[in-house]
Amino acid sequence: MKNISIVFILTVSLLCLKNSKAQQIYFPPSTGNVWDTIQPQSLGWCQPKIDSLYNFLNINGTKSFMVLKDGKIVLEQYFNGHNENANWYWASAGKTLTAFMTGMAQQEGFLNINNPTSTYLGQGWTTAPPEKEELITVWHQLTMTSGLQDTNVELDCTIDTCLKYLADAGTRWSYHNAPYTLLDPVIENATGLTLNNFTNTRLKQPTGMGGFFVSVGFNNVFFSNTRSMARFGLLMLNNGDWNGNPIMNDQEYFQAMINPSQNLNNGYGYLWWLNGQENFMIPGTQFVFPGYFFPNAPADMYSALGKDGQILNVVPSQNLVVVRMGESPTTVPVPFLLNADIWNYLNNMSCDDPVSINTPVQSQLQVYPNPAQDQLNILLDEYFEQISISDLQGKHVFASVSNGKELSIDIAAFPQGIYFLHVQKRDGSVEHRKFIVSR
Repeated sequence: MKNISIVFILTVSLLCLKNSKAQQIYFPPSTGNVWDTIQPQSLGWCQPKIDSLYNFLNINGTKSFMVLKDGKIVLEQYFNGHNENANWYWASAGKTLTAFMTGMAQQEGFLNINNPTSTYLGQGWTTAPPEKEELITVWHQLTMTSGLQDTNVELDCTIDTCLKYLADAGTRWSYHNAPYTLLDPVIENATGLTLNNFTNTRLKQPTGMGGFFVSVGFNNVFFSNTRSMARFGLLMLNNGDWNGNPIMNDQEYFQAMINPSQNLNNGYGYLWWLNGQENFMIPGTQFVFPGYFFPNAPADMYSALGKDGQILNVVPSQNLVVVRMGESPTTVPVPFLLNADIWNYLNNMSCDDPVSINTPVQSQLQVYPNPAQDQLNILLDEYFEQISISDLQGKHVFASVSNGKELSIDIAAFPQGIYFLHVQKRDGSVEHRKFIVSR
């Protein structure tokens, strides 16, 4: 009897904590354009600093930008002819919608993510040997660990002849679009509904989201306006509950989405990118980077990230949601550096004190000349231990172990283009810089 009482008390306490958080978060009406706001100045944010952020966003191809605090709009700005009603593509940030809808299908008993993918797609959906194909489950699709070949193939191609065996499922992490995209027919075959219909009834209607999936080549790309992306972020911030309506009540699945899903890439959940982990991997390389994705962002942040800088950041510790949609001067599949740059501005919003909120202050990393031709110089105000360089496709083109504060790298053989420098410091954190090789 005593044990039952303890369990009851703990359960009530957890429910009270969840309800307390829900009461702190504002939810906009499901219809109309009414959305409560918070004046940035009430958070100590300085208008010249906000203007500086907007200028940075504008010159970097941004279409829209939003910040929610406790569900209320702090910043909302549109650029380059965009407006609050215009739709824009989520690119790979839309992977997180597919992860959510997979969880909804499991919650309703339509599928089990531990079942082989062939349960829903039929045998022979790949050209892998049958016994190897059978190893691939829906869970492997969610975690990018299918083991299907990701070299010398069209990564978006979902035709069986493009899906070749490389390694046993679960033994290799690789950012491979095709296995992820095939979650869409998994959901459709399991539920008997189109992906758009299933998303509309289970997610969009109860939250007021707009948007739709569109077939673009092999991919299904989600398009919506900026506030719809923000609504999804707000739903995630409140653990799948929309203003007392538990959209996703399977909390085991919800937490699995936003925590490390496997031990190969700690920075990846179920199609969500996770900050604050001990290491991470990026698309196109098998190199494991130690430290955080974003040392200058809150450690508990998790993100939906897509090509050309489609960004949805959720920060539970601060009740923040940050959205950026638009174009990008680069073609990087996941916009890590752009997100880090945005956090540099968000951390420096006070007129009086530039120190960030609950995040480490970024060190003085100098990379010069930039653009560079034959030699790249690196100077840091503290010791670093490892340096690597990747190209636009994420391919690892240089690595060096070092124990100093400065280094010169011979880049004479590098083709002209845009590259990304990754510097690991002694505390395990990693800083990133973009540089250009010009001939």
